[in-house]
Amino acid sequence: MDQCSYPGCTGTVVDGYCDTCGMAPPRPSQASQPSAGGSLGGAPAPAVQSAPAAPAAQSAPAAPAAPFPPPPPSPPTGPAPFPSVPSTPAGAAMFPSAPSTPVGSAPFPSAPFTAPGSHPSGRGRGSSSTRSRRGMLGAGLVEVPPVPYRDPSQVVMRNPQVPEEKRFCNNPQCGKPVGRTRGDRPGRTEGFCPHCGTRFSFTPKLREGELVAGQYEVKGCLAHGGLGWIYLAADRNLDGRWVVLKGLLDTMDAEALAAAEAERRFLIGVDHPNIVKIINFVQHPDPVTRSMVGYIVMEYVGGESLQDMLRRRLRESGNTEALPLTHAIAYALEILRAFAYLHDRGLLYCDLKPANVIQVEEQLKLIDLGAVRRIDDMDSAIYGTIGYQAPEIATDGPSISSDLYTVGRTLAVLSFPFSPATRDQATPLPPPEQVPVLQRYDSFHRFLLRATHPRPELRFQDAAEMADQLRGVLREVKADEDGRPYPALSGLFGPERTAAGTALAPEDSGSVFATPAPGEFVSALPVPLVDPGDPAASFLAGLTARNPGELADVLRQAPVVSPETDLALARVLIEQGNGAEADAPLTRVAQERPWDWRPHWYRGVLALASGDPAEAVRIFDELYGRMPGEEATKLALAFARERAGDFAGAARLYGTVWRTDTSYVSAAFGLARTRLAGGDPAGATGVLDQVPVASTHRVAAQLATVAIAVRGQDPARLSADALLLAGHRLEQIGLDAIRFNRMAAEVLRAALAWLGKGAATSVNGATLLGAPFTEVGIRRRLEQTYRALARASHDPDERHELIDRANAVRPRTWI
Repeated sequence: MDQCSYPGCTGTVVDGYCDTCGMAPPRPSQASQPSAGGSLGGAPAPAVQSAPAAPAAQSAPAAPAAPFPPPPPSPPTGPAPFPSVPSTPAGAAMFPSAPSTPVGSAPFPSAPFTAPGSHPSGRGRGSSSTRSRRGMLGAGLVEVPPVPYRDPSQVVMRNPQVPEEKRFCNNPQCGKPVGRTRGDRPGRTEGFCPHCGTRFSFTPKLREGELVAGQYEVKGCLAHGGLGWIYLAADRNLDGRWVVLKGLLDTMDAEALAAAEAERRFLIGVDHPNIVKIINFVQHPDPVTRSMVGYIVMEYVGGESLQDMLRRRLRESGNTEALPLTHAIAYALEILRAFAYLHDRGLLYCDLKPANVIQVEEQLKLIDLGAVRRIDDMDSAIYGTIGYQAPEIATDGPSISSDLYTVGRTLAVLSFPFSPATRDQATPLPPPEQVPVLQRYDSFHRFLLRATHPRPELRFQDAAEMADQLRGVLREVKADEDGRPYPALSGLFGPERTAAGTALAPEDSGSVFATPAPGEFVSALPVPLVDPGDPAASFLAGLTARNPGELADVLRQAPVVSPETDLALARVLIEQGNGAEADAPLTRVAQERPWDWRPHWYRGVLALASGDPAEAVRIFDELYGRMPGEEATKLALAFARERAGDFAGAARLYGTVWRTDTSYVSAAFGLARTRLAGGDPAGATGVLDQVPVASTHRVAAQLATVAIAVRGQDPARLSADALLLAGHRLEQIGLDAIRFNRMAAEVLRAALAWLGKGAATSVNGATLLGAPFTEVGIRRRLEQTYRALARASHDPDERHELIDRANAVRPRTWI
């Protein structure tokens, strides 16, 4: 080691810098001048970074990153998100209204959307963020095990040290490893970065028993974070109440000091049950430099971080399972409540990750507010974590959409084994083929795709809307896990208007169900809600049911022409079969409100009605990617896929909708049709049996189960039990005489064919529809049925045919 060559300094040069003054040895051409960037008697002062960049994994200030490439001219392959209208219960009958103004969330690919008062990338204050209320962890759907309150004295570190692998230079333009062991030379906790000369210090500055600001008695270190050591202290002014003091890793880092000062300025007023409370900001002298160091005083949160929970789960499962999906979603919903609160006040959190979220008992808390900044702050240093930070941070800076990106990444990390970053690169989401939970829950996969879309304008841009969609996904997951529905009113759509595809096919068709016409699907689809702030909302709410032609005339002559009247007119014209005329009003709305997804919805409805299922599939698939928590989008896509012949794809969607909400009876019949198409009559019968007894479509469902049992069946594959069950079902339905006799004739013919195959001459004295289960008994009962149908018929030709059938089937006699 060499003696420092600067006048008056008695230090020695270690790792290329003096261990006293921090200066590098002068170059031969600069023998009389300090090195570039030097400061008065200290380490070179790092330049304050104002451009956003990707940070080190321990939340160090972000380092410059390569510019994000310009967005492609169209969205990538796969579900593409679209904007939305707001969350509200379903409204009125013909043109249901939503009780709040629509708020855009993302654009059509060809028309970037700028929400009112916001930057296109989501930099503005969201206009639909609602003030959060204290709520139960789990959104009333999930019971998350409470985490016991941890005694502070049990979590104080006995030997507080920063592990060598987490020691990095705090200069945002450097960020290289420091203080590491080299050969036989041990690592150092204090010194100067050998790469840039910035002073580093990883030693705690406060000792046990030390009194800070004459009020806070230090008890020890709790942890070390991205901006400094965290200490436990007792507040002597408040009867020893536990508090937390957060200091700085490097007291000479002007940028870190500025971050702490900023935190003190506007976070002292943040008050939300899901955000740690900032109590005070105090200063205390550094034991080495004697300069004043700032400390933030926060409430003590004695729980367990989501990172610790996740690590324990991964360790116990051999790295095969993360947290239960319902728990991870419940945590994300609580985080979104906190984010909605911050965004509503013009603040961005910026550095969400599992380590910064703690559960204590039944409550979740965001901690470590050191990276929080104002939305309109363009100058302060940006803090974040590689793997969680949005890709556009380096070029555009943080925004609401980038904040919500971190929620999506955090949710992914909590839900399945997934490393968010490898070295200095963010890891893309794995394909669903590699992740069972993504394969099982397509809605969840689509939610993550939108939340973490590389283009900020195509992500969620409002915490409330993101939470609404996530709650819908949670209901689907719970319904699948618990085997019972979890229905809820949609904030974007009205209810299903009618059930499509419930009619049976003619007996001689060989099919159970009649193929639904496109118009039948269109009539069943839920209707998007009306914006109550539209000038024509009250006019639309007052319209009563009338035929489509009259309704179209009324809408053409509406006293106020607005986007809502145009959408209403387009809907009526499509249902009227006049799709060509519907193009003009849809085009007007799309041009006036490029963020509104509803014109695109009606384009999909038009494609479905006009017999273009491929186009309908494309549009509804995009909307499903945009609104993965909505049952209406999945139902529409299922209709389109069924029309396109993709019965397996339609069945998956029908099944998801039906499991989640049994008010969508179209989904039950659709699932039954697609299961029959897939050769699963037992599965079709099972789903039809789930149609509620109180439903007006219960009779149709039960009648269909009887038809499934006997229609088109090979007699050799039938059984006595199946025939008896079909007869019993028919007797229990409560049909009128004509419908009963028509279906009874099918059951009796199937039984007669089964007996004719020589399977049996009788069935142990059993009776089928009141007749002995013998060939003679079945023939007599079938003859009676035909004659009853002939008497009820008003068509002479049909009557004669039925009498001929009766004569042909009656038992042979000697008389």
